Amino acid sequence: MSGTEVEPAPRLVRRDGGRVVAGVAGGIADHLGVDVFRVRIVFVVLAALAGAGVAAYGLLWFFCPPGKDTAPPAPGERRQSLGLAVIGVVAMSVVGFAASGTPAEYLVPFVFIAIGASLVWREFDTSHRAPRAPLLTWTRLIGGVLLVVGGLVVIVVAGDRSFGGLNSTILAVVATLIGVVLLTVPLWMRMWRALNEERAARIRNAEREEIASHLHDSVLQTLALIQKKAHRPEEVARLARSQERELRAWLFSDPAQERGSLSAALRSVGAEVEDAYGVDVEIITVGDLRPNDARDAKRWSALAGATREALVNAAKHSGERTVDVYSEVTEDQVEVFVRDRGVGFDPMVVDDDRQGISRSIRARMERMGGRVAITSTPGRGTNVALTMPRVDRVPVVDEVGAETGAPSVQQAQTEQAEKETTDDRKVR
Repeated sequence: MSGTEVEPAPRLVRRDGGRVVAGVAGGIADHLGVDVFRVRIVFVVLAALAGAGVAAYGLLWFFCPPGKDTAPPAPGERRQSLGLAVIGVVAMSVVGFAASGTPAEYLVPFVFIAIGASLVWREFDTSHRAPRAPLLTWTRLIGGVLLVVGGLVVIVVAGDRSFGGLNSTILAVVATLIGVVLLTVPLWMRMWRALNEERAARIRNAEREEIASHLHDSVLQTLALIQKKAHRPEEVARLARSQERELRAWLFSDPAQERGSLSAALRSVGAEVEDAYGVDVEIITVGDLRPNDARDAKRWSALAGATREALVNAAKHSGERTVDVYSEVTEDQVEVFVRDRGVGFDPMVVDDDRQGISRSIRARMERMGGRVAITSTPGRGTNVALTMPRVDRVPVVDEVGAETGAPSVQQAQTEQAEKETTDDRKVR
């Protein structure tokens, strides 16, 4: 690993086996790499600020999943944590009573409700791996429920039987709803996490089934064919190349994104030549594009066809087993280079009956406004450079030279020259 790489921070989880109340402070300490005592002091200080520490602790308890630690906390750490929790609750009560002026008949029940809810939450949130005493568990649950219900009842009947402008009936209904929510939050937490785990398991199972189906339909069948044709090395190599290409496309490409693209067409052409002539076609593409209209489709089809013909010529005449294709898309044009390191030839002495270069490559490119440059040296290989502009530079004609709604290249040049001559005469 290089010096610039940074290890990702571990996911924030609560302590499970090492919890004292809910494991929130311990989880934060493990996540940040600090002493847990400092984190608990911060929660105590925040608890004195209008109960912000208690609210933050409850939210983290709800949203952070439990970890997988199993070591229980030390007895001294447990006593220290419970002492700090008591200090936090007392500080919240004193500051709330002295600074905010909240009446004691409202403030004290809130403290009891928080303690009761904490007891219920902790029992429902305890991991199944931890040993649990049934009697102690039920004692804590019943005690927590009684504290919550008792605190809400005191709030409803306290003072002048009104709170925040609400009469006692409405206040009782609201208090009942609050009590139900507080006591059932652990069930929501467990249900929510169970749904997430089930969804993740279903996704993993679907992915495994898809991978297994693909491997069975492609890789395993190809391996069976290779075993049957082990006495034919060329056929085995062809099957292996085809399977490698198909597997790479399945692993690293998006069929929806590549459908109709130029790079996909070039790879398809390369695969066709590989399967037909038994050569290795190495294709590298920089950039990609898709046709915007019918004219674009004809232009890129012509480029792919010329590339295929260049690959076929290299496969048939170069004597090499590997042909390289490099494609680059720029703002103005698309360049494709087909190179082999075979026997080469002299482009000036090609027989007239050999129409692969003149008709299938050069004429096809020039009809769509492209250019072809062929450099070859006997004994050192051949390089075919295909350049196609991304916008119309010349009118397009069909395969037999007929006009397709626009004048031919020669006619357009003649008309341009006549226009310039007429303009010169007018000036004179």
